[in-house]
Amino acid sequence: MNSDETPGLSGLNRDTFVSGWNRSVQRLESVVSTQEEAKRLAENGAPEGTAIIAEEQTGGRGRMGRKWHSPRGKGIWMSVVLRPNLPLSLTPQLTLLAGVAVCRAIREISGVQAGIKWPNDLLAGGRKICGILLESSLREGGLHYCIAGIGIAVNLTEDDYPDDLRGVGTSLLIEGGGIPVDRKQLTEAVLAELEFLYTLYIERGFKPVRELWESMSVTLGRQVYFNTPEGRSEGTAVGLDDGGGLLLRDTAGNITCILSGEIEMIQ
Repeated sequence: MNSDETPGLSGLNRDTFVSGWNRSVQRLESVVSTQEEAKRLAENGAPEGTAIIAEEQTGGRGRMGRKWHSPRGKGIWMSVVLRPNLPLSLTPQLTLLAGVAVCRAIREISGVQAGIKWPNDLLAGGRKICGILLESSLREGGLHYCIAGIGIAVNLTEDDYPDDLRGVGTSLLIEGGGIPVDRKQLTEAVLAELEFLYTLYIERGFKPVRELWESMSVTLGRQVYFNTPEGRSEGTAVGLDDGGGLLLRDTAGNITCILSGEIEMIQ
């Protein structure tokens, strides 16, 4: 599929895309968390597109405060400053946008056919290969900035995973048949895709991003469990709504929109 045939990108080509970010990339040996470093820079006025990349995180974290395994020299542990002029209610769309950007970059550079699990995970071979964490800061009642955290397991071996993550996590190296992936090349592709799709989103809205996300989803068409205030429910994932929520159809044909939280795909 060439760029003009890709859903959401009709008439656009990243190769001829003119960068609008004043991109600044800071590479660090070891940090507690790239999210915290990026927040510090954002609070001090860092421009949109500023990226913090670390060889190692000693206290990396994912959604809901979970620890993120970030061994030295094995992955891409990165956070990017965004300053969108958006209402807070639309920021979940940026999580989906980041997922699309990373998925496209992974497929391009490694050849691994990763897919996106709503809302923020990338899977390969049924196991997690990347997590995305979007955090927002408010000022005077409006959105001040967002930090997009991206963690990609690039060249981890099975032995690099602690016992509790074996069978759950995987890497591009493992899924690619033991062939190492150039982390610098993949990082550059992720940043290029992120800026390209973010600019497209600002110009055209969520629709192109939604089409791309749906084309790369491993969630749609699957039966999933989800939690509600009334308890655990089950439905079939059928699409995204205009805000980025996941549309689920129950056995009676009723459609429910899940705006946040986690789902469990039924095998």
